[in-house]
Amino acid sequence: MEPAYESFTPQGISCGEQIILTVDEYEVIRLVDLEKLTHEQCAKQMDISRTTVTEIYEAARGKIADSIVHGKTLLIAGGNYRLCDGAALRYCQKTCKKAGGTVPRQIVQRKGADNMRIAVTYENGSIFQHFGHTEQFKLYDVEDGKIVGEKIVDTNGQGHGALSGFLTEAGVDALICGGIGGGAQMALAEAGIQLFGGVSGSADDAIKAYIAGNLEFNPDVHCNHHGHDHGHSCGSHHCGEHKHGCAGHEG
Repeated sequence: MEPAYESFTPQGISCGEQIILTVDEYEVIRLVDLEKLTHEQCAKQMDISRTTVTEIYEAARGKIADSIVHGKTLLIAGGNYRLCDGAALRYCQKTCKKAGGTVPRQIVQRKGADNMRIAVTYENGSIFQHFGHTEQFKLYDVEDGKIVGEKIVDTNGQGHGALSGFLTEAGVDALICGGIGGGAQMALAEAGIQLFGGVSGSADDAIKAYIAGNLEFNPDVHCNHHGHDHGHSCGSHHCGEHKHGCAGHEG
C-alpha cells in the first residue's frame, strides 16, 4: 500500500539530518508491526523470500530508531518495488470498500532481483537543472546495489510532454533531476516513474547517494524557469513548508 504520509519531522530541536525509509521497508513495517503478519506471510504477500523480509525489517527498524533517538527527519521514498495495479491479482487478495463495492488494495511488492534503471538529467557530468529542456539523460542500470551499466542518451529535442514517454520507452524506473514542472511530474507519476527532484551536483555522486539510501532531494520540487535565467535554485529543501512537515509530496 502506498504511504499516506511521506515524511515525519521531529518536534523541537532537529539535528537537520534526514533518513530515507524506502517504500518496501515501509511496507514490511506496516505488514509485520501493524497488520501483525508473520515474516512468512509478509514474504508471500510481497513476493519475496522470508529471509529478505527479515533483512528489510531489521534495516527499517534501525532507521526508525535512528530517527527517533537522534532527531532526524524520516522520509519515505524510493526503493525497489512495484504497486499491484491489477496486473498481478494473484498477489492482491485483500479488498477494501469503495463506492458500494470492493476493489483490490494496492500492495507493495519488491522488484525482482533488485534491478532497476535510473535516469538523470545530464549536462557535462552534472545534473541539468531544467527537466523540460534537458538534451541528454544519463542512464544507470543498478543490480543488487551496484552500478552494472551506464550510458548517455540524447533526447533529440523532445520537450516536456514527450520526455516521460521517452523515459518509459527506455525502461526507466526512477528519475533524478533538478527542477521539474507540475505537468511533467504528473506524466511521470502516470508512467510509474519515481521522481527525485531538486537535486544538484555530480550525476555520478547522486546515483551513489541513491544506492546508499542518503540522496538528498525535494519532494515538493517545482520549476518556473520558462523565460527566466537558469541560475537560481529550483528545488531547495526547507523544513516546515508543507502540510505533512519537511517533505510532503503533492503528486
